[in-house]
Amino acid sequence: MQIRDRFGPDLKILHDVHHRLTPREAAQFAKEVEPVRLFWLEDPTPAEDQDVLRLIRQHSTTPIAIGEVFNSIYQCNKMIEQELIDFIRVAVTYAGGITPVKRITDLAGLHNVSTGFHGAPSHSPLCMAAQAHLNAWAPNFGIQEWLVLGTPECDALFPTEHRMENGMVWVSDAPGLGMDLDESEAARYEYEPSSHPVTRLTDGTLWNY
Repeated sequence: MQIRDRFGPDLKILHDVHHRLTPREAAQFAKEVEPVRLFWLEDPTPAEDQDVLRLIRQHSTTPIAIGEVFNSIYQCNKMIEQELIDFIRVAVTYAGGITPVKRITDLAGLHNVSTGFHGAPSHSPLCMAAQAHLNAWAPNFGIQEWLVLGTPECDALFPTEHRMENGMVWVSDAPGLGMDLDESEAARYEYEPSSHPVTRLTDGTLWNY
């Protein structure tokens, strides 16, 4: 409650659990943080077991956001149709592209679920441009995660008029995604494979991110 006492009731507070809690722990935690009035509680339990979200719903009104690891509508249709979540967190580059994510968004709109598309630094500017256009269209738009921090090199590779100002994304009306690729700039770089960070349990066992 110290955050609320200091910043007041209007600040949007989001908390990411990274799928770390058991269903009982998640239900207890969601109930205990109700006085804080989170904007959302993200990934409280492992995403592949959708039925456990019902336990959280039975014990708390804290909004739930989940979906950044989903690859299709069939991995999230149950939780949307049964209204077990409040925000769907898929990303265009993970969930099949603009058309499949539009289908997910349409389904979510029928069941009081808002968008909260994934926007981690691992996503390319092309992904964020596509999501910007989807957000501008979606009647059930909720919020856009925007952790992609532009660099001079990235801006040179992907010239665009999309921009973030004062917490708002301004969507370019240029053709296509409103973004280009400077091939001469791209030729300056060699491809270097990379991957998501790897996490471990306390005993050293490899675990999911």
